[in-house]
Amino acid sequence: MISPVGSAQLQTCFVNDAAERQQCLAEAEHLPAVTISSQAAANAVMLGAGYFSPLPGFMNLADALSSAQHMRLTNGTFFPLPVLCLTDQVSAAPLQTGQRIALRDPNRAGNPVLAIITLDAIETLSNADQAQITQCVYRTQDPKHVGVATFNQQGNILLSGPIQVLNFSYFSEDFPETFRTAGQIREAISAAGWQSVVAFQTRNPMHRAHEALCKIAMERLGCDGLIIHMLLGKLKPGDIPADVRDAAIRTMVEHYFVPNSVMIAGYGFDMLYAGPREAVLHAYFRQNMGATHFIIGRDHAGVGDYYGAFDAQTIFSEEVPQDALQIQIFNADHTAYSTKLDQVVMMREVTEHTPDDFVLLSGTRVREMLSQGQALPTSFSRPEVAEILMTHYQQQ
Repeated sequence: MISPVGSAQLQTCFVNDAAERQQCLAEAEHLPAVTISSQAAANAVMLGAGYFSPLPGFMNLADALSSAQHMRLTNGTFFPLPVLCLTDQVSAAPLQTGQRIALRDPNRAGNPVLAIITLDAIETLSNADQAQITQCVYRTQDPKHVGVATFNQQGNILLSGPIQVLNFSYFSEDFPETFRTAGQIREAISAAGWQSVVAFQTRNPMHRAHEALCKIAMERLGCDGLIIHMLLGKLKPGDIPADVRDAAIRTMVEHYFVPNSVMIAGYGFDMLYAGPREAVLHAYFRQNMGATHFIIGRDHAGVGDYYGAFDAQTIFSEEVPQDALQIQIFNADHTAYSTKLDQVVMMREVTEHTPDDFVLLSGTRVREMLSQGQALPTSFSRPEVAEILMTHYQQQ
């Protein structure tokens, strides 16, 4: 099986021993506490789940700036973007380096303890630091960019150091059939006997174009299996909730994929909408969970018109160090239904087509049709999937 990034073994920050975990929770009741941001909480979950392996915890300012600028930590370790614990809240007692601090979850009632950090440093993110990180990671400082706005609203107190993760927040509770750690997915790949595995990232329900893209990738790469790996954390307003996406994807796989060829899983992370940089992070996740190939499509992880259509593909050849990742990238074009060929195709591969030969619906038009109870064209969406989405929109 493919090795995790930068290490022979997957490294996680989760406290696996139940007795030790209970001791940590008891200890946390007497520790200074900070309620962290949703993005920091998602980072903790990913550290605990092994997706950020081999990171031992939250980055300090020097590593954050180095990662943002060069995709490497100060010691040379590859990491595509900063993993931070930013907050605008501090405990009543002054924090000191060397202390153990309870990190409380902002996304669960009562803000229970999510993790304990041993503070290596307490630093202030200056306006200049913030601008540099956002420019490098998001390629813009525009406050209208949803990712930039979210990052800038977290606060400027940066807590760094190794952490002990004590639970997986709401993800394991709300999505027990879907949330999986990187280690659990590796175990499932091994149990299935898959040697070559392609992963597909999604924050949306899968329409026929997505379905076809996955099947094309599996066939051309000769893969034993496909992992549809969906983001379960926070999205921008208007995106489809995770439970609806989960139901739609499971229905598609049940009806339209070869049995036992697809694994459906999810991970606990908030979408960054960082375009090319997030595409590299997504590839990092997938290598850590055991995938050998990863699909990068048009405007991967993008939002608005901040990124070029294929920037998320070219970054791998132009900016990512050659020795950084073992996972192989499957570069895909936009897929659409061809009325001329009566099938879904990658648009760049059918040069004799005109725009009128494709069935293309904007996200806005799809939402309008669903909310009005109009059936989506079967050339665009499988009817079983469209029914789930229509029910969701009509309940809004």
